[in-house]
Amino acid sequence: MGSRIKKQRVNALFHSFLIHRNMKLCFVSNGGIVMSGRCKKILILGMVLALVITSVFGCRTKKRAVENKKVVVEKPVTGGTFIYSIKKPTSIDPYNAKQIEDFQIVANIFDSLVSINPLTFGVEPAVAEKWKSNEDATVWTFTLRKGTKFHNGREVKAADFKYAWERIVSPKTEPPSEIPYHLSAVEGFDEMQEGRASELSGLRVLDDYTLEVTLSYSLADFIYIVGHPSLAPVPKEEVEKDTKAFIEKPVGNGPFMLAEPWKHNEYIKVVRFGEYYGQKGFLDEVIFKVFGDEVTSFLEFQEGNVDFSEVPVGEIDTAVKKYGEGEYKASPGKDLLLGTEAATYFINVNNGNPVLRNVDVRRAISLAINRAAIVKTVFGRARKPATGLIPQGVVGFKKEVSKYSRYDPEEAEKLLEKAGYAGGQGLPTLKLSFDTGAEHEQVMKVIQTNLKDVGINVELQGMTWREFLNHRQDGKHVLARDGWVFDYPVMDNMLFLLFHSNNIGDENASRYSNPRVDEILLKARADTNEEERVKLYQEAENLILDEAAVIPIVFYTHHHIVSKRVRGFVFSPLLLANMEDVWLTGK
Repeated sequence: MGSRIKKQRVNALFHSFLIHRNMKLCFVSNGGIVMSGRCKKILILGMVLALVITSVFGCRTKKRAVENKKVVVEKPVTGGTFIYSIKKPTSIDPYNAKQIEDFQIVANIFDSLVSINPLTFGVEPAVAEKWKSNEDATVWTFTLRKGTKFHNGREVKAADFKYAWERIVSPKTEPPSEIPYHLSAVEGFDEMQEGRASELSGLRVLDDYTLEVTLSYSLADFIYIVGHPSLAPVPKEEVEKDTKAFIEKPVGNGPFMLAEPWKHNEYIKVVRFGEYYGQKGFLDEVIFKVFGDEVTSFLEFQEGNVDFSEVPVGEIDTAVKKYGEGEYKASPGKDLLLGTEAATYFINVNNGNPVLRNVDVRRAISLAINRAAIVKTVFGRARKPATGLIPQGVVGFKKEVSKYSRYDPEEAEKLLEKAGYAGGQGLPTLKLSFDTGAEHEQVMKVIQTNLKDVGINVELQGMTWREFLNHRQDGKHVLARDGWVFDYPVMDNMLFLLFHSNNIGDENASRYSNPRVDEILLKARADTNEEERVKLYQEAENLILDEAAVIPIVFYTHHHIVSKRVRGFVFSPLLLANMEDVWLTGK
């Protein structure tokens, strides 16, 4: 615009010169300008002059435009404190880290054999600089980097991984780990879990920098598993010197280290580890501050006291207008992150319940639920209606997988009648259990209303988080809220753990058992051809959904916000942030 205005001004000056300085040389005839020879010469000279002036002005303008378009590249600076809002963790010792809050801390104070790229899900080197497997993916060999250190200064060795993994699996560990399933594929797992062996026979330390892992069956996805934060190495001498102290202040090998023991219900403070082998952190420290709810956390964010926080569902639309919308990586003007998460919210159906053994009752319940209404009235942009079990961000995701995840109350009534409960007659009141807090109660009330509309009476049963976990895990529930956040971005992580009959009483809280599904899942695990393996998992998902073994409700999405002074922050679909890449502008 500025350049164009300057050109108009030049042309106006030229015409003024022609008319006012050469009035006697030109005269008007029949609405036109009649020029003498001299006038023509002056006109030509003036046009040349105008072109020269325009060119000069134009070049200067273009140069200025280019200069104005130059992107100012901000260089990372070292220093500062990042305040990271989290809910109360359950463990910051990797051997028992099982919740999102646990992983967010453990992933920054520990490094595993490999890491998973937060945006592409590609497998990248971490403590292991290279790895290989045999043709059927039953034997894996990892070569460790030399010189990687624990926070106590000792070098990390292959034996440290063996010790850490066996600590997870051993029933003699006090208290016993709740996450041994990560290593269930390793040879000798069952023997050690049952107390018949003191070590995992599938783990061999070939030398200080070489770890060999033998599996009980082919598992091409094993490379993703060893990237999990919980499978990081731990220094045996620190654990056995004082186990209780280690649980409160673990000694890791990651980019940050604990500055002091965990202050329960308050905060966890970590500082930059100067001898880290990889990208050294820019931040001096990160304080993981514990908040009981996202409302309080977001208020603190708005006051400038927190750098990263959840945004309450009801505040998302307003926050988008104020802070701008991003997906996974925060940047100026895109501080509110709304990317899809690798997580599914569903209703766990106790398949062992006498009423719910009937597949048509389960299907009717699923068809009666209005997922779009739940998203609109409860979650807003923080969720998406689920059309299957596997969310976006996991290899194998497909749209519109389940025909019973649509809202169709008329079909639900037909299925109830087919099951022998026309109009809900004879059907007992079903209890729907959930943990109180967040938006769970609102969701359950919508479901309760939806089911009542087709003749199914539901009693809501709210509990504390710990009570609820035990209630569901012990199979005492009829219907229960459930959710699954993927530990690693492969379908096996959900389907095998939650639906193989061998896991009933463990992760398979729905008590679902189908020999055909068991067979497909085992076949998929043994298939080293990725394309064929994914097709098998998709077949298993289709069968599980067709039987309405559980009822998908919504897929999760981020609703997290980052301070405008923050740079380099990425919040992955797995809900992890690599804080070593983050720095502060000081603005």
